[in-house]
Amino acid sequence: MRMEIATLGGGCFWCLEAALVQLAGVSSVISGYADGALQNPDYRSVCSGNSGHAEVVQVRFDPAVIDYRTLLEAFFAIHDPTTLNRQGNDIGTQYRSVILTHDATQNQTARTVIAELGQAGIWSAPIVTTVVPASTFWPAEDEHQNYFANNSNQPYCQLVVAPKAAKLRKAFATRLKHAT
Repeated sequence: MRMEIATLGGGCFWCLEAALVQLAGVSSVISGYADGALQNPDYRSVCSGNSGHAEVVQVRFDPAVIDYRTLLEAFFAIHDPTTLNRQGNDIGTQYRSVILTHDATQNQTARTVIAELGQAGIWSAPIVTTVVPASTFWPAEDEHQNYFANNSNQPYCQLVVAPKAAKLRKAFATRLKHAT
């Protein structure tokens, strides 16, 4: 099995991780930080907005089961790519919508998907998602890994994370790990 990596930022990494981990072909989703200048960033420095990093997830996936394009379509289905540096009440550059590409094929696929979604008129505002080459990925602290699974009763998880995970289950019902 040949695994590939996708690195995506679309608001709080807890939301992305909880949603994308449900997809068949996804072997792991690691919350972390990328696209900033600070070496060894931590949650506090990233949340300050001064490190330049985005909260991202690094997704390991089997392209024989789920291709990169489908993964991007799931990514766009669970966040608002039209709000600059914001997802709901999470505000700051660390919550920007960004796709960090690992090769030329990912770059072209990301740009094509963005153009097609923009032409489809799904959102009333233009897509502001940036596409940049992958930079150093810094895994977040242990308490941020599998956050929703470990903290599902926490209010933020109930109000913000759970609806995004449910939205993915509905939109990608036939692509879930346990699809019936």
